Amino acid sequence: MTKNNNKLQYGDFSALAADYAMNRPAYSPFVLDAILSLFHRDKCEDISCVDVGAGTGTWTRMLACKGCKTTAVEPNDEMRKHGSAFNCQHSIKWLKGSAEDTGLKSNTYDLVTMASSFHWTDYDRTVSEFSRILKQNGLFAALWNTRVIDDNPLLVKIENKFKELVPDLKRVSSGRSNFCDNLTNRLMTCGKFKDVLYLESHHTELQTQERFIGLWRSVNALQVQAGEKKFGLFIRFIEEQTSNIEFIEAKYLTRSWVAVK
Repeated sequence: MTKNNNKLQYGDFSALAADYAMNRPAYSPFVLDAILSLFHRDKCEDISCVDVGAGTGTWTRMLACKGCKTTAVEPNDEMRKHGSAFNCQHSIKWLKGSAEDTGLKSNTYDLVTMASSFHWTDYDRTVSEFSRILKQNGLFAALWNTRVIDDNPLLVKIENKFKELVPDLKRVSSGRSNFCDNLTNRLMTCGKFKDVLYLESHHTELQTQERFIGLWRSVNALQVQAGEKKFGLFIRFIEEQTSNIEFIEAKYLTRSWVAVK
């Protein structure tokens, strides 16, 4: 991996774990309800879930709040530490492991999920591993949050400023990236799943300036591409543009692909 500044390497979230834990947006509750409804269970407590590449547990806690028996698998020690610290009343079991090698028992889980992390994995090894740990007719759900900015002039202005500072910007982690373009077909033809469902839903969050900036600070790919100096200039630009705004309205589109073993 190429190192573009002195602190961050591409794909390494260790130094960003605190900002990630405090500031990342939730996913659409409607998408969550739609996924869980596919099990036709009277109680979510009967659904065994494992969230892989769980990060600091944003999606993991949403599963646990529904009552699902939830395990989180995360390879990064700092992310896992911050995630477990936010467990609060949730009985989430945190384990070290990766998408390619979860360390979990075969034929164990009703639902395996990856939220904003599937694109970081070795695809072939990951789908094989998930097929192994899923029960027959179990579900694998991959999902991403994509920002919706076109109808918000402030957010468009901020986005354009970053592109001005980093003209050769490559956005790799978005749910609109090339990775997702043919994902339905890739899941259908990998030999591990028998059907795929696509879901999407919008939701809105009101974010303070502190949280809004913290969210930008949690994005690895942008900081690595910008470098420390340009990213610092970008953060100062946001501070100036949002100094008199109590809440920033941030809209998101949650996109999810659900595959049946």
